[in-house]
Amino acid sequence: MLTTAESGEEPFSEMHWKSLRYFNLYRFAVAALLFSSALLYPSVFPIAGPDQSQRHLALASLYLVATAVAVVLAYRHGQHATVQLTASVLLDVLVMTVLIHVGGGLGSGLGSMLLVTLAGAGLVGQGRLVLFYAAMATLAVLFEHSYRVMQNDFDAAGFFHAGVFSAGFFAVAISARLLARRVIANEALAHQRGVDLNNQTVISQRVIEEMQDGVVVLRRDGRVRQSNPRARQLLGLDGGSESLLSAYSSDLALDFVDWCRNGSEDAVLVRVPASGLRLRARFAATESSERDVLVFLEDMGRLQEQAQQMKLAALGRLTANIAHEIRNPLSAISHAGELLREERRGEAYERLLRIMLDNTQRLERIVSDVLELGRRDRLYRELIDLRATLPPLIEEYLAKEGLPADVVRLDLSAGATLCFDRSHFHQVLGNLLGNALRHSQRVAGSVRLLACAGKVAGQVELHVIDDGEGVGEEFREHIFEPFFTTHHRGTGLGLYIARELCDANDAQLELQGSGPGADFCLLGRASGCQ
Repeated sequence: MLTTAESGEEPFSEMHWKSLRYFNLYRFAVAALLFSSALLYPSVFPIAGPDQSQRHLALASLYLVATAVAVVLAYRHGQHATVQLTASVLLDVLVMTVLIHVGGGLGSGLGSMLLVTLAGAGLVGQGRLVLFYAAMATLAVLFEHSYRVMQNDFDAAGFFHAGVFSAGFFAVAISARLLARRVIANEALAHQRGVDLNNQTVISQRVIEEMQDGVVVLRRDGRVRQSNPRARQLLGLDGGSESLLSAYSSDLALDFVDWCRNGSEDAVLVRVPASGLRLRARFAATESSERDVLVFLEDMGRLQEQAQQMKLAALGRLTANIAHEIRNPLSAISHAGELLREERRGEAYERLLRIMLDNTQRLERIVSDVLELGRRDRLYRELIDLRATLPPLIEEYLAKEGLPADVVRLDLSAGATLCFDRSHFHQVLGNLLGNALRHSQRVAGSVRLLACAGKVAGQVELHVIDDGEGVGEEFREHIFEPFFTTHHRGTGLGLYIARELCDANDAQLELQGSGPGADFCLLGRASGCQ
């Protein structure tokens, strides 16, 4: 008996095993019908006479048991598939040949049962084994007819009939094998394409999940069909599907309606109430069957942060050039001016020398401020107790400026703490105090420092308020721009550096109020420095 290894064929795949199980189930069904007919209705069974009913019942019983064993082996014993198939086919050939013989030859119609068996074997079997099965069936039929001829008269038509069946055996077996090969190739191709599609889907899903931009799939009625984790974070989605977009952002929902009407490709800016973020949204149509719409969401804060990083990189290069190209000549000019001051050449000479030294000091402050800004990322945040830190800091600053101690009034709530880098905090507070004192009346209580809990839990507000004229409406949008100043002695970098250092410490610096006097508010975290 040929095995898979001996015939040079590949081992059975799972598809072949499935076909073998179905083939054995078919054989078991045929055996069950034969046994039932022999047991319950022996008189109507066409191939067995009354004297042969017991033989037929015994043969059907043995065949039923053999097919049942084959079914159990196919399901329970997943080895030696070729041996199982060969044994099953040879058993069928033997049983059908015996039934053909007792039924009076091929004229009984039982030869077609062998055609079905060979067709099934051709679908399940591999390579030359199919021809071997057809050859065994042919030899069995020819042997049965030859044995019949030896017992009776020579029948040429019977031999022709047997030859036609034999040719049919080979034709059916080969055709079934070719068909099975094509089906298996198509199934393997479909399986491989399914694997490739699944891999591509997994990769695409992972890419979408790891994207820094949000992706939302919208139905045409404005319902969220699908979203990635970043989109759920940006919009404050609860993860559920089929929810209305307007429930999370009415502005974005209105922009979606406008896009459906106009089809504009321009991005829109929206603010999401749930997350408090300002987003840039872009809509894109798809060719899906339901005409879904893709929404790409970008966090403007992240974009601004990237721009800030690029700006800081350029600023780092600029400060390095400033330190080398400007500061050294500036120091030389300042030193030369101090030496010239020792010479007394008249009032005009002294006035010009004072102008030179004042502007030299101003340039020195600008260089120092720019260099300090270049070091904004070198920070160590710690929890600063404002009630313990501000009084000595204010006292030291006023003494340095030669101002009375009552010019600045402190109003600090109990437990006011700020998560900030200490050196950065001193720089920010110095810039804010210098700006406030420069524009105040410099009398008792002209500048007020107010520390209180923020409107959001876990935040603290520090206000620096002066009694000056305040900031005009035409200047409010430019007050934090670099080198913008309304004072002839200012550098225009104080407030800009203060805001940049606040950003580095995850804090905000804003100009509040529109009345007399300026109110600069530092909003930061009251805890959670680590």
